[in-house]
Amino acid sequence: MHPARFGAVVTAMVTPFGPDGSLDVGAAVALARWLVDHGSDGLVLGGTTGEGPVLTDAELRELWRNVSDAVGVPVLAGTGTSDTGHSIALTKLATECGVDGILVVTPYYSRPSQDGLFAHFAAVAAATDLPVVLYDIPVRTGRRISQPTMLRLAHEVSNVVGVKDAAGDPAGAARLLVHAPSSFELYSGDDSLTLPLVAIGAVGVISVCTHWAGPEMHRMVVAARDGDLETARAENARLVESYDFESTEQFPNPMPAKAACRALGLRVGQCRLPLGEAPPELEGEALRILTRLGAAPVRAAS
Repeated sequence: MHPARFGAVVTAMVTPFGPDGSLDVGAAVALARWLVDHGSDGLVLGGTTGEGPVLTDAELRELWRNVSDAVGVPVLAGTGTSDTGHSIALTKLATECGVDGILVVTPYYSRPSQDGLFAHFAAVAAATDLPVVLYDIPVRTGRRISQPTMLRLAHEVSNVVGVKDAAGDPAGAARLLVHAPSSFELYSGDDSLTLPLVAIGAVGVISVCTHWAGPEMHRMVVAARDGDLETARAENARLVESYDFESTEQFPNPMPAKAACRALGLRVGQCRLPLGEAPPELEGEALRILTRLGAAPVRAAS
């Protein structure tokens, strides 16, 4: 298996906010550096976990530019929105900010046809010379990218180089990889399915729980890719509790991830509405998860 273009473990980074809800660029840089030091080979900025839909274009520009300049690992910018024109504008902006790749989620709410999806992704990819990774997460967008559409994009759009797969269908992912170009990379977009997806050919994971369990996830992915299933299964078992914690109906992602970061001593603040502030019970659960993993509080982002 060839090395992953953006690394085996990429963290979909939360976006730190100050007490007044404003973007905290200094805390974002500190968090990014801490993640790189704790198992992350790459970062996604301004994606769903980064609360991209509630960030202004100016805030995204500051985030992309400052973090890209501060770390020595690949940075992908989440530029996908429900509006093709806005997605194109954000993609051009991200390209100017010096990021290494673009992550484009399926347009949400409008539920376009497969022809519409192809045209949307092709138009966004045409706005940059950077590699583009599609993001297929039908539970949030209301529309899955069909396999024929995915393959058409992979074969016909030269800079569409991979997919973050959160469709919950490892068998479908295996079929996709059989017919996709050999250079096309599939990343797990669901932490709990990372082990089976790596087993069928995924190059790695774009992860949430790596905010607090980066070394464990890294060991699992590398072990699975190297064929050491005993180690991979053991690490996966340690992470099951984190998978269950990271997003629930009551506390959707990224509320738990930010709670875990706060419990670690990382300055990330609360989520903006419509997610809002976390109650004390979530903070307590985050601390219990970290304690059982043996994670120690840090002062790197204070």
